[in-house]
Amino acid sequence: MRRCVIIGGADISRYDRIRTHLRADDFYIYCDSGLKHRQGLGITPDLVVGDFDSHENPELAVETITLPCEKDDTDTAFAVKEAVKRGFQAFLLVGVLGGRLDHTWGNVSLLLLLDAQRKQAAALDDFSEMQIVSDKPVQVDSRYAYFSLLSIAGTASGITVKNAKYPLSHAEITCEYQYGISNEVLPGMSAEVSVEHGRLLLVKILP
Repeated sequence: MRRCVIIGGADISRYDRIRTHLRADDFYIYCDSGLKHRQGLGITPDLVVGDFDSHENPELAVETITLPCEKDDTDTAFAVKEAVKRGFQAFLLVGVLGGRLDHTWGNVSLLLLLDAQRKQAAALDDFSEMQIVSDKPVQVDSRYAYFSLLSIAGTASGITVKNAKYPLSHAEITCEYQYGISNEVLPGMSAEVSVEHGRLLLVKILP
């Protein structure tokens, strides 16, 4: 399954860490100011999209979709929808977290959008890797220093966490009370997270 990597304009300081998550056969979409990361990532775009209000159009010899400045979708949201149209089933979002909270929150919601369409999706920044937990259990291996569970789409219930310092059994997390922060995988084990109703944002903290 070929994966689509979408690169936004949020700051990246640990390019070496990001590069370890990239694959030779990934399809790369750069979104507007995400183009500033070309040199740091060492990746040539397969597609460029944007309204170019925050980065000039470099006029590269690759497919480019120029968007209007006034539109409902952000450049990153457009890129996600365009990749879905092209048939991609797996996604990695890079350079989409940090800086302006409104953009960050909007980009996190793209993980919900992709999960609703049964796509594999994760977002990666200098410190963490994020994904949605919904209808299938998710494993968290011991290379992650901590992991957190956040309710971002209404109440999540029937939450079970196994092989962790703070286990849960058929628990509930609401948007008003986020107590699932900074859990730890038991040494030498993989934690398992599952939810019966609703969806959770799983944030895995890199050491």
